[in-house]
Amino acid sequence: MSFLPLADVEVNNETQPFWDALRNNTLMLPRCTACQSVVWYPRAHCPACFSTALQWEEMSGRGTVYSYSIVAKGNGRWKESGPYVVAYVELAEGPRILTNIVGITPNDVHINMPVVAVFDAGDDGRVLLRFTSSS
Repeated sequence: MSFLPLADVEVNNETQPFWDALRNNTLMLPRCTACQSVVWYPRAHCPACFSTALQWEEMSGRGTVYSYSIVAKGNGRWKESGPYVVAYVELAEGPRILTNIVGITPNDVHINMPVVAVFDAGDDGRVLLRFTSSS
């Protein structure tokens, strides 16, 4: 599988459980215990009802492509990586995540395509969430 270079990410107290789970090949996100919404991007409050009653849960890692774009040529550290797919993946649990689709030819990506999480580990120990076709 050919992956894009890892992006710089900021880890803080609110996001640490998410990044720790990725290092264990698990997708964990907070769920609001007040309204049951799954919170993406991890933060200290629910963006739907503003409750701070959040509980971390393991997600299935399954979803579908909601929207996507094929990038023919990127900039900076991604300059030599094209073509690649940037996509919104709608998780089975609800939230839409901006990510990229890997492991398949960009022209084979399509709306509503079933995908599954893959965990992209860099040489420096960081892990990013990406998705690939599940069919």
